[in-house]
Amino acid sequence: MADVNRGNRPLSPHLSVYRPQITSITSILTRITGNALVVAGLMIAWWFLAASSGPEYFDVANGFVTSWFGDLVLTLSVLGLWYHTLAGIRHLIWDNAMMLELDIAEKLGWACLIGSVVLTVLTLLIV
Repeated sequence: MADVNRGNRPLSPHLSVYRPQITSITSILTRITGNALVVAGLMIAWWFLAASSGPEYFDVANGFVTSWFGDLVLTLSVLGLWYHTLAGIRHLIWDNAMMLELDIAEKLGWACLIGSVVLTVLTLLIV
């Protein structure tokens, strides 16, 4: 085995070594929104199951879903759904080896972030 002088370097890349970039942040947000949508989906499934279980149980679930916390979760779910959709479209574009240049990739990242906020506001205004 080669004698490697590691010195004081970290053994693997660490967050303190790299500057956050819009492409890495949007990648992390895609994973976060995907997991958050699972939680929101479970909450909605619980609400539907409660509706089919009886009025007493539905009152408990409906009270939670329509509370301020439930409204917050559902509003953030709309934001997460729009963001996850736009990020998925961005990845479909990249899968076709298009728009991979760094400046365009950064613009697509900003488009996902800004577009998801705009589409969320429009969705909440319409609904």
